[in-house]
Amino acid sequence: MTDEQLAAWEAGRDLEAELVESVRQMKRGEGTVVHSPVIAARQNSKLSQAQFAQLLGVSVRTLQGWEQGRKQPSGAARTLITLAQRNPKALRDLARA
Repeated sequence: MTDEQLAAWEAGRDLEAELVESVRQMKRGEGTVVHSPVIAARQNSKLSQAQFAQLLGVSVRTLQGWEQGRKQPSGAARTLITLAQRNPKALRDLARA
């Protein structure tokens, strides 16, 4: 899509109607819920995004990308996330060290 096409599409949108339809879809139970093992691991470890990101050696933005499913962790980060899922206390102990 070119910039001009995108601008034309945006200009023609009815955001109010889109929001109302979204609410109707939610009430009907339509849509999907995304489960993020990264969010679950972080929440189980009871660490903030900033703390969790620091332990993994990544930026908060990178962590947010993983949590939102836009990116996938690899290598050591994936190993630490698995550790956080299986033994959240170990990760909390690392955060305190």
